[in-house]
Amino acid sequence: MDLFDVLTMIGGLSLFLFGMNLMGSYLEKAAGSSLKMLLSKLTTRKLLGFLTGMGVTAIIQSSSASVGILQALSATGQVTFGAAIPIIMGQNIGTTVTALLSSVGTNKNARRTAVVHLLFNVIGAVVWLIVFYALNAVFRFAFVALPIDQLGIAIVHTVFNLLCTALLFPFTGLLEKLACRIIPDAKTPDQIQILDERLMATPAVAISRCMEVTGSMARISMDAMKTACGVLKHYDAKTAQAVRETEIDVDQYEDMLGTYLVKLSGMDLSLSDSRQTAKMLHLISDFERISDHAVNVLESAEEMENKGLKFSEYARKELDVLISAVGEIMDLALESFLKNDVGLASMVEPLEEVVEALKEQLRTRHILRLQKGECTIELGFVWSDLLTSLERVADHCSNIAGCIIEMSHDSLDVHDYLGSVKAGSPGFLKAYDAYARKYALVE
Repeated sequence: MDLFDVLTMIGGLSLFLFGMNLMGSYLEKAAGSSLKMLLSKLTTRKLLGFLTGMGVTAIIQSSSASVGILQALSATGQVTFGAAIPIIMGQNIGTTVTALLSSVGTNKNARRTAVVHLLFNVIGAVVWLIVFYALNAVFRFAFVALPIDQLGIAIVHTVFNLLCTALLFPFTGLLEKLACRIIPDAKTPDQIQILDERLMATPAVAISRCMEVTGSMARISMDAMKTACGVLKHYDAKTAQAVRETEIDVDQYEDMLGTYLVKLSGMDLSLSDSRQTAKMLHLISDFERISDHAVNVLESAEEMENKGLKFSEYARKELDVLISAVGEIMDLALESFLKNDVGLASMVEPLEEVVEALKEQLRTRHILRLQKGECTIELGFVWSDLLTSLERVADHCSNIAGCIIEMSHDSLDVHDYLGSVKAGSPGFLKAYDAYARKYALVE
C-alpha cells in the first residue's frame, strides 16, 4: 500500500465521519413533527423497524453507514432503546447482502460461506429478539423507553454479536450442514474455478492464492504418477481412467494458473513478487509434465495388459527399486514446495543423480537379459519407455527443487547451485552416498 492509497483511505474516512456529523447536526435542528411521527412508528411497530434496518443496510451495502445514520437519528433524542434494538437486528441481517452478492459466480464453497454468514445473523437475530421480548413482557425493562445515544447503539451491537457467537459457536457443524443442504454438491463436479481476478488489486494476496492453488495442482499431479505406477503392478481399468481424468484436471490447472499469472505479471509488482510470479510459471509447467508422464506410464501398463506381456521377476524387482526412488524424490519436491523448505529441496538433486544412475543400470541389465534370451524385444520397448518416463519425472523434481532454492535466495542462480552440487560439495556427496546405498540393486 503506497502513500496515495493511505491518503485516499484517510480522506474517505474523514468524509464519512464529516457526513455523519453533518447529518446529526441537521437532524437535531430539524426534529419536527414528521420526524417524530416516523420515529414513533418505528417505536411502536417493531417489525417495521426490523425491516427498515435490514432494507436500508442491504440497499447501501454498508452496515457502518446504516449504523451511522441510526446514530445521527439518535442525536435528536427521540430514538428509544425499544426502537433501536429491532433496527440494529435488521442491520446485522442486511449486512450479509454484500457477502451474498460477492459470492455470485464463484464456486460452491464460496457460496456456502456466504450462506453461513446469512444463517448466523438470521438465526441469531430471530432467537435473541424472541428472548428479549419474552423477558421484556415479564420484567418490563425500564430502559426500553429511554432515549438511546451513540454509545448505547455501539453497546447493543457489541452485545448482540457476542450473544450470537455464544449461541452458535457450539453448532458450527450444524451451520455447515445447513449450508451444504442449501448449496448442494452438483451432480457433475464443478469446473476448476478457484482464482479470483479481484485479488489482483492486492498482488501479494493474489500471489499467495496462486501458491495455494499450485500446491493443489502439485498434489494431484504427484498422486497421478504414483497411481499410474501402481497400475503397473495391478492393472485396473477404473484406476487407469482416474489417472487420465486427473491429467485433464492438471491441464486445466495449468491453463488457469498460467493465464492468471501472466495477467498478474503485467501489473505493477515489486521485484520479489515479480520473481515469484515468474518462478511459478516455470513450476506449473513441471507439475503438468509429471502428470503427462503418469499417462505415459499408464499407457505402458495398458500395452502390457492388452498384449499379455510380463516382466521377469528380476526385472520387476529392479523396476520397484526405481519406482521407490522416484516416489521419494516426488515427496521431497512436493514437501519442499508446500513448506518452502530449502533443506528438503537441497536433498532432491543427490537423489536425482541416483535415479539417473539407476536408469542406466537398469538399461544395461535389460540388454544383458536380452542377449541371454531372457527378455523379448517387444518388452524391451516398454521397458525403455518406462525408464525414460520415470527418469524425466526425477528431472522435473530437480527443476522444482531448484526453483524453491532460487525463490528463497533471490541472489542465488539455480544453475550455479546445481553446478556446484554436481561438482561435489560435501553435503551433496554425503546425501548421494546415502541414497545410493538405500536404492542399491541386488546383484
